[in-house]
Amino acid sequence: MSESVSVAVGSLNPVKINAVRGAFVRQWPDASVVGAEVDTGVSEMPMSDEECLAGARNRAKLAREANDSDFGVGLEGGVNLEATGLMLLGWVVIIHRDGTESVSCTSKIPLPKMLADRILAGEELGPVMDDVLKVTGTAKKGGASGALTAGLVMRQDKFEMAVAYGLAPFVAPQFYQPDN
Repeated sequence: MSESVSVAVGSLNPVKINAVRGAFVRQWPDASVVGAEVDTGVSEMPMSDEECLAGARNRAKLAREANDSDFGVGLEGGVNLEATGLMLLGWVVIIHRDGTESVSCTSKIPLPKMLADRILAGEELGPVMDDVLKVTGTAKKGGASGALTAGLVMRQDKFEMAVAYGLAPFVAPQFYQPDN
């Protein structure tokens, strides 16, 4: 791979674009990172790991194709109902020009009952957080993660870490050979 890479993020959300930029420039300081508006093919509030992963994959594929970039990156936040309750999480898919795909995810945090009940009733988390916090644009700022951790883990931070994990096969390919 060349020292300078082009990256298309399947979103215009500045938090997602900055998360991708933050991870990529650690490996490629001159990386060019742009956002692209794409159709995720999933609901506004993905309700399972499978739906989040499908949305992230669609974002990555369509963004890379639309920009003819070296990498396409899709980040899809959502929830998954688990034994411990409704968990907030995000999936990341990175697709290289050569077709290599990598998948990673963010850490998870349980949603408090007051939020989980509203999500399970069909509301989207971003507007619910805006309502509860009496602000606008939570999803384009610290996100629910930032609010639920009192600023300890902001939305951009959790996605940036997941993007860094997703870069593993591209930055340490010796560990990802078919026979390993």
